[in-house]
Amino acid sequence: MRLRVDELAARSGLSVDTVRFYQSKGLLGQPEREGRIAWYSNAHLEQLERVRALKERGFTLDFIRRLLTGELDPIDAALAAAVSAPLPGEDAEGTELMSREQLAAHTGVSETLLEAIARTGLLFSDAGETGYTSADADAVRAGLKLLEAGLPLSELLDLARRHDTAMTAIAEQAVDVFVRFVRDPLRASADDDSAAERIVESFNAMLPATAALVAHHFRRRLLQIARARMEREGVEGLEAPRASS
Repeated sequence: MRLRVDELAARSGLSVDTVRFYQSKGLLGQPEREGRIAWYSNAHLEQLERVRALKERGFTLDFIRRLLTGELDPIDAALAAAVSAPLPGEDAEGTELMSREQLAAHTGVSETLLEAIARTGLLFSDAGETGYTSADADAVRAGLKLLEAGLPLSELLDLARRHDTAMTAIAEQAVDVFVRFVRDPLRASADDDSAAERIVESFNAMLPATAALVAHHFRRRLLQIARARMEREGVEGLEAPRASS
């Protein structure tokens, strides 16, 4: 298949200016030229789809260029591919990403409220105001249930901020542990092909395991504290009132 630049842009969902910008940054291979006409192929379309997928996962254009041009070692290239894959709960194929406007329409929550939630860090997209998934929509609906149960919006947003702060610290530590005890030792391995395969297996096993462990711990701790609060307040409520002097 041969495509002009405008046809390539239309098929990739990008503007012509964006396609040319990516090419100037080394993210897109040079086209075949016949005189003043530049012809692009399926390979170029696949390159643009890869750039978009990586960009939606939050990678910088410079990192994407290094990945596509083979500047990264096989270990980091394999790990980047694993990190850019759909998250647990997302469809492996056909996942339609939503803008904030589309997320608002999908959930019935105003964009103003979604923006307020995004500022807490609880709801975010690596691609800015685009790149929201069905899992994000489910999270928004869960927040709505809390509001409907009577939790004030101000308290919910405060909880979201504190949760994001705590989870960010835990995530940073978890990534650091993975780098020091899995990625770095594998990078030192002489067999790059085997190491690349093993790091993807390790990442794909550790990501859901870590998420499940954190979710399980929070759920158990939440119930424990709730029981303790109920027991404490129950005892206090049974105490005989003091006699007035």
